[in-house]
Amino acid sequence: MPATLYSIVGILLAEGDKTPSGPASMLLQLVPFILIAVFFYLLLIRPERRKRAELTAMLNNLKKNDRVVTIGGIFGTVVNVQKELDEVTLKVDENTNTKLRMQRAAIARVLASDSAAPAKTD
Repeated sequence: MPATLYSIVGILLAEGDKTPSGPASMLLQLVPFILIAVFFYLLLIRPERRKRAELTAMLNNLKKNDRVVTIGGIFGTVVNVQKELDEVTLKVDENTNTKLRMQRAAIARVLASDSAAPAKTD
């Protein structure tokens, strides 16, 4: 089996290069790489930039009384936002008035407020 494979490879190599050489040929060889780079940008880099921009906008718009979820899964209400220190204070328990201080980057998402939800009519 390997001898047959070697003989086929030898025959293919003996045929020589039938493609034209020159600058046009080199450009045609680069086309697949350029297409891969374009698809890579469109499918991976661009959506990630959009997500990062949305997250940055959400963190910059944090305000008092926003209901949020942290990256650790803690639900809380924003009590204080210190943009210069990049900190947020959350109230996590109404009964004991428990508050947590954390970085703004630890906020995963802002929950929709009850007033923003449409009222159900029967």
